[in-house]
Formats: sequence, structure tokens, C-alpha cells
Amino acid sequence: MKKKVKEVLEKIKPSLQAHGGDVELVEVTSDGIVKVRLTGACGCCPMSQMTLAMGIEKSLKEEIPEIKKVEAV
Repeated sequence: MKKKVKEVLEKIKPSLQAHGGDVELVEVTSDGIVKVRLTGACGCCPMSQMTLAMGIEKSLKEEIPEIKKVEAV
């Protein structure tokens, strides 16, 4: 599952990078929780929680139904 998560994140990265941010995968747990680190402008942006939920989490869940939740660490 980690490989699939990385592939989806690679699709998301260009739009984050266009705004000066990025995302890196920290961990994929056995119970379907993905832990990511938002970096650059995303790390301190007040809209980062919305980016996480409506962008990253939504995309991951659409492509990988086993994903239960995405958390920023």
C-alpha cells in the first residue's frame, strides 16, 4: 500500500509545489492511516488543514479505498 500512496502523492505534489509547499510521506500504518508532513509554505499556511482534508486525503481515499485517515505530523 505504501507504494500506491507514494504514487498518488506524486500526482498531488505539483499543485502544492506551485504554491511554494510540498508533502512528504512519513508512514503508512497497517490499519490504513497515512501520516504526512507538510513542508514549505504548506507547513505554516492557515489553510493547510483544508489542503490536507479536501486535497490530499480525498485524493488518497478515491484511489486507495483502504485508506481510513490522513494525518499531518
